[in-house]
Amino acid sequence: MLKRLVNQSLVFWIAGAVVLVDQYVKYLVRANLAVGETWSPAPGLDPYFRLLHIENTGAAFGMFQSGGTLFMIVAIIVSVVITYYATRLPEGQWALRTTLGLQLGGALGNLVDRLVNGPVTDFFNVLSVFNTPIFNVADLSITLGVIALVLLMWGEARAPKPHDTPTPASPPAPGPDAGPAA
Repeated sequence: MLKRLVNQSLVFWIAGAVVLVDQYVKYLVRANLAVGETWSPAPGLDPYFRLLHIENTGAAFGMFQSGGTLFMIVAIIVSVVITYYATRLPEGQWALRTTLGLQLGGALGNLVDRLVNGPVTDFFNVLSVFNTPIFNVADLSITLGVIALVLLMWGEARAPKPHDTPTPASPPAPGPDAGPAA
């Protein structure tokens, strides 16, 4: 009974943890950095890692600006589909449940931002010298969840299937012309 409860709720515990961390870090960024303001933990790290507070009305990593309403609808649909699927998974499947939890938490984290604030707060600016996208914990969670899911599916597709294993050939049955046995 307890194992089944853990199986069924793991996706939601992971998603809840992602939403809490995401919203807390976004709160800290909004409270301590004005929009457009940057902060680096060490001056030498600035070209490689810094926090840059931006408001994103588009999708993850700043793509498709001004699509906020569409992305709210997509986040709701994705959340419903993941929830439906997660509750129907057979026992076990820990890796799959983890990937779904990461994706659900990320979708909900950005959805909360859109519903409460309008735009999504983004702040991680990695390798800024290369003009890389700015993202947040929710975006990172979605990305890691999708990459892990693809790797799981790839690994499963490459794993030998029980019907793929060759069966040893049995020796031919002796027929009437077999002659005397030695």
